[in-house]
Amino acid sequence: MDVAITRMSSKGQIVIPASMRVDLPEGERLLIIRDGERYILKPLAELEPALKEGLLFAEKTEQAFEEYRKGTFTQKTADKFTDKLASW
Repeated sequence: MDVAITRMSSKGQIVIPASMRVDLPEGERLLIIRDGERYILKPLAELEPALKEGLLFAEKTEQAFEEYRKGTFTQKTADKFTDKLASW
């Protein structure tokens, strides 16, 4: 098991130490799970396809709801809405 110390920036960014990201390609999407005081990072590519698809859909839906809350979401037909979700 590897252990390192890092810090979060004022923008919420966290640097993963170089020694721990050797096998992670640049731009790799990571799943972050918070369980109380514990945070778990897992490469999204390693998840089962159905779970990965469900998580990506949930993320896109949450982004759409955030646009709605901000008043920037425009009304769409169901087909156009799902097309937008698929393009994210």
